[in-house]
Amino acid sequence: MSAASEAPALAPAGALAPARGHGLSQLDVLESEAIHIIREVVAEFERPVLLFSGGKDSVVVLHLASKAFWPARVPFSLLHVDTGHNFPEVLAFRDATAERLGVRLAVASVQDYIDDGRLLERADGTRNPLQTLPLLDAVAAGRHDAVFGGARRDEDKARAKERILSLRDEFGQWDPRNQRPELWNLYNGRHTVGQHVRVFPISNWTELDVWRYIEREGIELPPLYYAHDREVFARDGMWRAVTPVSLPAPDETVETRRVRYRTVGDMSCTGAVESDAASVAAVVREVTQSTLTERGATRADDRISEAAMEDRKRDGYF
Repeated sequence: MSAASEAPALAPAGALAPARGHGLSQLDVLESEAIHIIREVVAEFERPVLLFSGGKDSVVVLHLASKAFWPARVPFSLLHVDTGHNFPEVLAFRDATAERLGVRLAVASVQDYIDDGRLLERADGTRNPLQTLPLLDAVAAGRHDAVFGGARRDEDKARAKERILSLRDEFGQWDPRNQRPELWNLYNGRHTVGQHVRVFPISNWTELDVWRYIEREGIELPPLYYAHDREVFARDGMWRAVTPVSLPAPDETVETRRVRYRTVGDMSCTGAVESDAASVAAVVREVTQSTLTERGATRADDRISEAAMEDRKRDGYF
């Protein structure tokens, strides 16, 4: 059971060595920073929302929010942009988590936009780039002035450019040249009507930090993150699952492999990695030895071009 529903320990036993002079582990420092950011944003903004897909990073941010406001409930709602190609196991986990914590969950559907003609299917079948318009519409409809997300700087070059509080203009767009300084943990949330701010509480975390924190806190995740047997086929150097939206070509051989997912995005563009890591501790050991980020290793949509992520962010993608 996730520790999010329990009162936090006053002095949790960190998995890492204490930071010199402070008596805090690296994880304690990262947790404290993230909780400070979440509390500051809730105090400063009127209608924050958390983008929550059921993936590990958004689960960790929700857990941090639960600790930040315990014993009260999380004081903001959740939003998910459902591509229609998400893993069913992850959607089930998403819904169960929102219900368990008593947090309102709103879902914006890419399929609805395709059905009424506001969006068109891409030739490559990938829907991740189609999330931008439903996301911006949902932010506007909810009058959200701050949008929490689980993005981290180590994931991608474009995300490394982000500040922790990142301003979006009236069209939801991001200008990497218009970034505010964030000295001494002071965050500038000023914005005008129509603008909003994207907030990244775990921006300074690494994938390894996330997994060590999951291990320390006993955080529950969708089972896809752990090794399991699955029918897959090789494409572009990745193992792609056989699903209704990701089918092998005639020359691609289906095999049963023991795999796990490092990230759980759209089924049509997310690859698995071969792994025997069936527990959190085993995943921590595996990530410690990895030389590739999870997006670099498993996300085909980020390989469209060198600047694929940055181009999408400029348009309003998270």
